[in-house]
Amino acid sequence: MTARLFIKFLGAVLIIMVVALTAIGLLSSRLAERAYIGDLKTELSQKIALLEFIHRQKPMPLTPDTVRELAQSASARLTFIARDGRVLLDSEVDPARMENHASRPEVREALRGRVGFAVRTSASMGVRFLYAAGPLEDGVVRLAVPLKQVEAHVSELRNSLVLYTGLAFIPGFLIAAFLARYFSRRLGAVIRYASTLAMGNFKARLQHPGDDELGILGKQLNETGEKLQKMFEELQREHVELEKLERIRKDFVINVSHELRTPLASIQGYTETLLDGALEDQENNVKFLNIIQQNAERLARLTADLLTLGRLELKTQKLQPANYYINPLLEDSIATLRPMADKKRIEIRYEPAPEAAEAFCDSEAMHQIMMNLLDNAIKYTPEGGHIAVFTRQLTDPLRGEMVEIGVRDTGIGIPAEELPRLFERFYRVDKARSRALGGTGLGLAIVKHLVRSLGGEVHVDSVANQGSTFRFTLPVHDLGGNKDFDVQEQLTI
Repeated sequence: MTARLFIKFLGAVLIIMVVALTAIGLLSSRLAERAYIGDLKTELSQKIALLEFIHRQKPMPLTPDTVRELAQSASARLTFIARDGRVLLDSEVDPARMENHASRPEVREALRGRVGFAVRTSASMGVRFLYAAGPLEDGVVRLAVPLKQVEAHVSELRNSLVLYTGLAFIPGFLIAAFLARYFSRRLGAVIRYASTLAMGNFKARLQHPGDDELGILGKQLNETGEKLQKMFEELQREHVELEKLERIRKDFVINVSHELRTPLASIQGYTETLLDGALEDQENNVKFLNIIQQNAERLARLTADLLTLGRLELKTQKLQPANYYINPLLEDSIATLRPMADKKRIEIRYEPAPEAAEAFCDSEAMHQIMMNLLDNAIKYTPEGGHIAVFTRQLTDPLRGEMVEIGVRDTGIGIPAEELPRLFERFYRVDKARSRALGGTGLGLAIVKHLVRSLGGEVHVDSVANQGSTFRFTLPVHDLGGNKDFDVQEQLTI
């Protein structure tokens, strides 16, 4: 490609030079011819004035021989013409063979008393002449010079000028060849880079584009490549996200269908049993109704959790964050679930925060977070165990002052390999035991979304058979709209 561009550039330069040399030749010919003819006119005017003077003095009679001698002395063809246009004498041609010259433009001008000039081909000799005619007392004297000599001088001058101009063009041609090579390489690099972008390689960059017009074009192409690369990467991320969302959707449908099937099947089965006659069975009818009630409550909890999670993921959950003292919020949640802990003889140990400790949060969201964490801790802690609720102050380099709240239990713990998926929807470490305890599998996913909605993060540490610790952070002050960190909510898989 570079070679083709170089040949095209060089060909264009050659064409320009040829056109320039041709124009120089034509213009120089015309200018030289005008200059020579101008000089000849001046010279002929002087010679005509001399002939007029000689004619007035009449030093000798005008005969064909004297006319030829005078013409030889004047280095021109000499003609004497009567006032009626008849040719009286001519140094080159017999006057009898010559036609009347009264219509000749130079003769007409001389008859008016002025020197006249004309350039034409002689009818009697077939040669191109420059004619100059001046007035005499009894007629007109005319000198004619053939223009072959002028044309020869003009041709010689033109050839010399074209030759020297062509020689002067050689350095220019070499410079033009160098520049053509230089710019063809740069333009070829730009074209190759544009082709690379067109083929989809957006990571490539044009090296050292420069600061001239081609450099500006190269920089703009580099910027275009960067933008295309960012767009391509964004499209790839969106594609991956769409695939992820499609998997989530499929998993969600499967999980919801599975979670709903068990209580619905139980409700349907026991209802049919009662309708088939078990309603009159005094020993089992109340038992069956209790089972139906339990499964209906399970469906209600599952539906409520699904609605809550859906609102959080769609960002339609209305949160009203404000500054709250931490201790009253935690004490209210602990008091709500303490009767459930007392039934299992589980002690809840609370380590209060400083009295003035605050958190910027939504009180209902905070209550729901603590209820889920405490409920899980009570369910998976065996009888006689204990649960600790604690707080501490933190400073995050991006978020500023934060408060961390933790719930530690002495329950069955969670295997390390299960921890990464613990906050996924419907994910259970022990599925059979979770359902037996009445869990929906959505509590921790709701906790994760609520915490992130409030500008915090949630973490878990656990050792199998030794207990688990769930910790989450909340900002102390309003983070406002100028957040220097990404707290964008993410879908829980």
